[in-house]
Amino acid sequence: MYTSNLEGVKLVQKGKVRDIYDLGDSLLMVTTDRLSAFDVVMPDPIPGKGRVLTQISLYWYDQVRSIIDNHLITADVDEYPDILKPHAEVLRGRSMIVKKAEPLKIECVVRGYISGSGWKSYQKDGTVCGIVLPAGLKESDRLPEPLFTPSTKADIGDHDINISFEEAVDIVGAEMAEKVRDISLAIYNKGVEVAAEKGIVIADTKFEFGMCDGELILIDEVLTPDSSRFWPQSSYKPGGPQESFDKQYFRDYLETLQWDKTPPGPSIPAEILARTSEKYLEALELFTGKA
Repeated sequence: MYTSNLEGVKLVQKGKVRDIYDLGDSLLMVTTDRLSAFDVVMPDPIPGKGRVLTQISLYWYDQVRSIIDNHLITADVDEYPDILKPHAEVLRGRSMIVKKAEPLKIECVVRGYISGSGWKSYQKDGTVCGIVLPAGLKESDRLPEPLFTPSTKADIGDHDINISFEEAVDIVGAEMAEKVRDISLAIYNKGVEVAAEKGIVIADTKFEFGMCDGELILIDEVLTPDSSRFWPQSSYKPGGPQESFDKQYFRDYLETLQWDKTPPGPSIPAEILARTSEKYLEALELFTGKA
C-alpha cells in the first residue's frame, strides 16, 4: 500500500489527495486513497480511490486534448526513471510523471446544474458567485447555460472560497481570466457530450491550470468523482438531491454526524468506506469501460 513515503525520492508537497515528488526536470504525482470532504482530509482511506482517479483523468486527458494540452509526460511505470523502480508496484495505476508548471492562483469551477454550495447561495439571495439567476429554480435544475464560477485555492485545513469573475481578474488578470473561463467551459461542454452517451449527467466540475514554458496547460485531475458531481441520467429528477457516482454519498453521510466540519475528520464505518469505493469504481467503469 502507498503510504506517502518513497525512500530516496524527494517529497515536495503533500496535498489533500495527491503527493508530489521532485524528479529534477519533472514531477511525480501520486494519487493517494485519501478523501477530502468539506476541505478536511478524512482519517480513513477509500480503497482503490487513487487508481480510479488516475485512470479517469488519463481518459479525459485524451478526450479534451484538442482543446488544451496537459501536464502528462507518462503514466507507464515501466518508463519511469531508475530511482522509481523499487516503488513500481505501489505506483502502478495511481501515478504519473508530469511537467513542472506554475499553478494559477484560482480554481476554475463550471456549473451546469444548481447544486451544492451554488444551491445554498441561490436560496440565500438568488445568485451564484455574484451571477444573478432566474427566479423559481429548483435544487438540481439545469441552468440556462453553464456558469464559470471560480474559487480561491485552499491549503489543507482551509476552505475554498467562491469568488466573482471580477475577483478572479484581480488575481490572474483579465486576459488570463477570460482564457481559462473559455477553456473551462469548452472542456465542460465536451465532457457533458461524452457523458451523455454513457448515461451520466455532469452537474458541475473543477479544473486547475498552470503555466509551463510560457504556455497555459491543464494540470491535476480532470472530470473525476473528486472534482465533479456525476448523476445517473436515468434517475435524474430536479427538486432535490440526486443519486451520484461521486463523493456526494460520503458528504451526505458526514452531514448526519455531529461534526463541525473542521479538522480532524471523524472516523468512518467500514461499510461507508466500502460503498464510497463502489461509487468511484462505478464511475470508472461507466466512463472508460475498465472494471
